[in-house]
Amino acid sequence: MAALLLGPVLRHVGSTDATVWVETSRSCTVKILGRSEPTWSVAGHHYALVMIEGLEPGSTTPYTVHLDDIEVWPAADGAPSVIRTLGDDGRFDLAFGSCRVATTEDEPDDSLGADALVVYAQRMKTQFRESWPDALVLLGDQVYADELSPDILRRVGERHNLDEPPGPQVRDFEEYTWLYAQSWSDPEVRWLLSTVPTSMIFDDHDVHDDWNTSQSWRAEFEASNWWEERIVGALMSYWIYQHLGNLSPDELKSNDLYAKIRGSDGDATAILRAFASDADEEADGGGGVQWSYRRDFGAVRLLVIDSRCGRVLTSERREMVSDPEFGWIEDQTAGDYDHLLVGTSLPWLLPRALHDAESWDERLAFGERGRRLARWAEALRRGADLEHWAAFHDSFDRLARLFGAVARGDRTGPSGTPPATICVLSGDVHHAYAAQARFTFPTDSLVYQLTCSPLHNRVPAVVRAGFRAAWSRTAERSVRALLRLVAPVPRSPVEWDRIAGPTFGNQIATLRLDGRAARVSVERTTGSGASAPHFEVVADLVLSPGGANADTARTKSANRADT
Repeated sequence: MAALLLGPVLRHVGSTDATVWVETSRSCTVKILGRSEPTWSVAGHHYALVMIEGLEPGSTTPYTVHLDDIEVWPAADGAPSVIRTLGDDGRFDLAFGSCRVATTEDEPDDSLGADALVVYAQRMKTQFRESWPDALVLLGDQVYADELSPDILRRVGERHNLDEPPGPQVRDFEEYTWLYAQSWSDPEVRWLLSTVPTSMIFDDHDVHDDWNTSQSWRAEFEASNWWEERIVGALMSYWIYQHLGNLSPDELKSNDLYAKIRGSDGDATAILRAFASDADEEADGGGGVQWSYRRDFGAVRLLVIDSRCGRVLTSERREMVSDPEFGWIEDQTAGDYDHLLVGTSLPWLLPRALHDAESWDERLAFGERGRRLARWAEALRRGADLEHWAAFHDSFDRLARLFGAVARGDRTGPSGTPPATICVLSGDVHHAYAAQARFTFPTDSLVYQLTCSPLHNRVPAVVRAGFRAAWSRTAERSVRALLRLVAPVPRSPVEWDRIAGPTFGNQIATLRLDGRAARVSVERTTGSGASAPHFEVVADLVLSPGGANADTARTKSANRADT
């Protein structure tokens, strides 16, 4: 008899359709709401993505999961899972966060504090469904391939000599499946993922710390005897566990790779392995796999950008995203919608002192002041993780120009009305903050950087101190003056002001959209031991003029820094 190993994970939800992902213990037929889907296999693991169509708009439908006619979900003592389709009332709530280290009841780690995703799920169970988020976006580091729990480390050690490179890290596809099983097996998180439609994108730790920082990073890792198996396993598992569910039913129906895997006899490992290898090798040529995707939630457009795998890293060019993919991104911004949400694991707007340092370092690394300083700048780039959008200055500028065009109304559809807000949603940097962009020309849209990280991870004291200092005006002026002693600091086509944060701890953000009104709150977990974990609000901002005006929000929350 087949057993349900992971899931159900509710992924896409539209006004009349949804997709639900599962992993099972053996080949079987998965049945949800009268729809049946046979599993397909990769390396002895069995999966299915059930497409459910014909639902009523704005409806709430409880569902069960059957494997070969045996009901396996919900658990006997579990809360029911539901599918809530999109309605037309103009309201949409989106939760987001990143960087989650998973722990288990058998291996708790009190030093990490309460898991924000777990506490969020626990609170949902006490709320009316109208208070639940309509969607969740996980912005990277869903798993940590290079920071293993004791149990995963033990299992890896039973297969490999941990004294050999890469040391105490996962090596291949099989070991990646263990990471996802650990991350998605917590009962509270499992229920949350079965009920809130979730979109995902990877960041570096899903593959390896500082993945694709630079050309020298890539050359060094590709020369090792273990990297090929690591990157292939990473991208195979990412396609199965994360990327596949980002696609709508229509996109799935036209996806050639998905059709081949569903139609394969027996095991589809060779098909997916060849795809993953090509996806890594083709990146610099601009012809690689596109991991970026778009989701529309009524009048809200979500555009999620791959800022890791699709980088162009050559001696002539450094681009965060290849030209063909950036052209696709630009095309997706055309049309009529009330809010444009841009998900990218790495923040577009950093503290200005860090932004200037990263842009300046990139210029030196390309040899503007000679080979000796270029070697020093490359060592600094890799040692200090200078690899955000600011370190890909041409891509940063291109994204700024695109946001400026959208905000100015150059890319609207028949309505001629630009969106009320453009919100860049990011994680990675282990603190939360909000910044507002300023252009040199009038705009009709308000443009924000909203960063929330981590969901569940450590934030060392030195990191807290560094980011607090980096956000100060003194640091901005001092760093710029010091950098100019060596080389000019590249100019930016946009300026920005911090309007909330930085705050630290295990945090999750919720963006609440109602027509053209927008508001964001950031909540941090607190309480342990005798005090049950709960949330405290550390930032609450009205973003758009559809509600209170943005200046009021700035006055209310501008300098609410964590202490």
